[in-house]
Amino acid sequence: MSKKYSQLSVFVAACAGMAFFGVTMLSLGPILGPLNATVAGANALPSTLSIGIIIGTLLFGPIVDKFGYKWLTILSSVFALAGVQGLANFATIEWLHASICMLGVGGGILNGLTNALVSDIYDDDKRGGKLGLLGAFYCVGALLWTLLNVFISDFRIPLNAISIVMALFILFFFFISFPKAKPSEGGSSVSKTLGLLKYPALFLFAFVLFFQSGFEGVSGDFTISYLVQTAQVENSVATLAMTWFTVGMFIGRVLLGKLMEKIKELGTLYLYLSVALLGVIGFTLGSANMVIVYTAMACIGFGVGATFPVVLNFVGSAFREMSGTAFSIALFIALCGQTILKRVAGVAFDAANYMMFPVILISALVIIMLLAPIAVKASKKIK
Repeated sequence: MSKKYSQLSVFVAACAGMAFFGVTMLSLGPILGPLNATVAGANALPSTLSIGIIIGTLLFGPIVDKFGYKWLTILSSVFALAGVQGLANFATIEWLHASICMLGVGGGILNGLTNALVSDIYDDDKRGGKLGLLGAFYCVGALLWTLLNVFISDFRIPLNAISIVMALFILFFFFISFPKAKPSEGGSSVSKTLGLLKYPALFLFAFVLFFQSGFEGVSGDFTISYLVQTAQVENSVATLAMTWFTVGMFIGRVLLGKLMEKIKELGTLYLYLSVALLGVIGFTLGSANMVIVYTAMACIGFGVGATFPVVLNFVGSAFREMSGTAFSIALFIALCGQTILKRVAGVAFDAANYMMFPVILISALVIIMLLAPIAVKASKKIK
């Protein structure tokens, strides 16, 4: 059956959706302080955002497998846009919770949907590189949102600027064609979804992402506190470290496709993870020197930039007929990993046990290195 959509247009749409997710994930970081100063209870908003993202992650897979991508792309983007506008205009905690939940649901759907979409429109030889490039647009959204708030003090202006961009892309989504729903053969959606649960490969890949997502969550939430507590640096100086992390991840994902052509998926993953491991060691040993810290954070960002694209490439190849649902399961387990490892790090920091920070990061990387080849071997049995 011939394709009835433009591959380039659909890929551009996916990249825009992933950039929106980048804004979602960092949405509260620059503005939580001002919100908390004016609205009582604003510090609870990150928990609501996490709940929204988890709901969106669980919802998207079965829906896109059964109904296709177009209308869910539009609806989830409208949800995200409504959430951004709510943050810009509401001043009561109840409406802010509703807004951030809508943003989380929209962002969670877009994260999974765009990965599944790119997985579906490209064949095995191109999928991994395109997923890497898609992931780079997460960094674009995150950096754009962060930089807007660095240079503009009133956070409502960046929120409204982002809203205009989102509205323009929603119009774009209306006028392009997307891949159709997958044929529903061999039983109901529920039975096919339950059928996925019998494959060990899916859970092995999901637990690779469990530790990858946990790594990203712990590094994102605790790097600044670790530097402030152990190296006694200014908060603003420590905050720049996370910018270098994002820049490193962006570079790593842009280069991913070319490297995968030369040393294949698993070799590329090991190369990247080795760079990340060296980065964590350099960060730990040289935390008193900000030049070393920034360089190490760029290496860490670069090094962990391959895991999601490479693993989702394997998942998309192994479960092509139900890629959306398979992605939904894998990304949900990944989010559980982020929640659990962040909780472990939080308990350690509450006890002033700051050296648990690099221990958690190194342990996560080593476990990923051990699990990845086992998952790949299990996935080959499916084919």
